[in-house]
Amino acid sequence: MKEKVLFVCVENAGRSKMAEAFGRKYGLDCISAGTLPADHVNPVVEEVMKEAGVPVIEEAPKIMTQEMVENADLVVIMGCSVEESCPAPIARSMKKKMVDWGLDDPKGKSKEEVIRIRDRIESLVRDLAHSNN
Repeated sequence: MKEKVLFVCVENAGRSKMAEAFGRKYGLDCISAGTLPADHVNPVVEEVMKEAGVPVIEEAPKIMTQEMVENADLVVIMGCSVEESCPAPIARSMKKKMVDWGLDDPKGKSKEEVIRIRDRIESLVRDLAHSNN
């Protein structure tokens, strides 16, 4: 049985959305969320994902809930760019299997920087999917 993966970042507008899109591409049972969700997905993230042929899910960023964490077998923290809203302590307190990928936040970054982040996320997600099969 496949692990259920929860990808989490602060705003659920960039890194975790990209990871969820790649997760679905590579066959993971996954969702994404944020601790302080933005109003919309980062437009540069949408653009570079569309260029990669893996558009992000059209839904608005959503807040990480206790139920999401409870239902996940693995919680992947994308990196903590805002210490006060870092999701890691929440997952840790619920004794969840967790990994922190420590990725840069694409917010405010150039398109070239977002492409580098996207490509790193794809590599990590692909490796995770291969180890999950």
